[in-house]
Amino acid sequence: MIKNILKEIIETIQEEYKFIIFLILLYIIFQIPLNYYITIGGGTSDVSSRIKVEDSYPSKGSFNISYVTQLDGTILTYALSYIIPSWEREDANNYKYDEKESIEDIEFRSDLDLKTANGNATYWAYTLANKKVKEKSSKLYVIAIFDEFQTALKVQDQIISIDGNSYKTVNEYKEYLQTKEAGDEVKLKIIRNKKEKEVISKLYEKEGRKILGVGLQYMREYQVNPNVKIQFKRSESGPSGGLITTLEIYNQLTKKDITKGKKIAGTGTIEEDGSIGPIGGIEHKVLGASHDKVSYFLVPSGQNYKDALKYKKNKDLKIKLIEVKNIEDALQKLEDLK
Repeated sequence: MIKNILKEIIETIQEEYKFIIFLILLYIIFQIPLNYYITIGGGTSDVSSRIKVEDSYPSKGSFNISYVTQLDGTILTYALSYIIPSWEREDANNYKYDEKESIEDIEFRSDLDLKTANGNATYWAYTLANKKVKEKSSKLYVIAIFDEFQTALKVQDQIISIDGNSYKTVNEYKEYLQTKEAGDEVKLKIIRNKKEKEVISKLYEKEGRKILGVGLQYMREYQVNPNVKIQFKRSESGPSGGLITTLEIYNQLTKKDITKGKKIAGTGTIEEDGSIGPIGGIEHKVLGASHDKVSYFLVPSGQNYKDALKYKKNKDLKIKLIEVKNIEDALQKLEDLK
């Protein structure tokens, strides 16, 4: 019986081998990566599955992160984007500060944005809930190299010190650089590829300020009580969930349920000063939230809110939009909900 089946398979392969080879080659060709991302829609997800506060208070409603689904650009997905009306192409170069950047650099920056957002969310949630929060560590990273300048630094470098000096904020580093002159060289101690080393980099002047010619970003981690675990999926990197992450942590820390039994979604970064920053893809996120029957959608004030309001009107969506400026403003507007 088995011999007969194998014989039939072999005979089929021998008869159709050209077609089989064609299908294999076609599959390989379709998987060739292109320098694009393909946006295929949006949706929401209950963030409580990613955030667990020790001895947390229960909630009758939910806070939901709003996301835009993106596929890696391949010949297949790129071709389909011309056929499926809702699929949109975006050049990966739009995510780059410099043409020399790799996809790995983009992904590093996105992952760092998520970790930074989680740190800011933790700080503000615990601070506003009057719970213990103390800075445990802070790390300064190079997130971009500006192509008009020459530098020994690379994206993903962690800067430990400049001329032997370490500081707590990016502004403190920048203030130190203002004591130097354009053309001066500074000695930087860095960690690159998990190895500590020293590099020499030249200072430049732009708009009256001395700069290294790179973009810098701090990531802070906090020690808290009660403990909190935040575990997002790799595909959920980026800073746009910062607002909702803050609200979910705060809600688990406090006895009063600020969801009031409602399904609430939103988007926006959470900055170090507690302000809510703008994000991209607002239209996709509003539409996804509407399809998911969200009661209220929190939107960063300014252009994001204007675009969301216009899109809601054009699509005749019933979802209720709430404009928020900072985390305290968001909490107050949730308090005012009926």
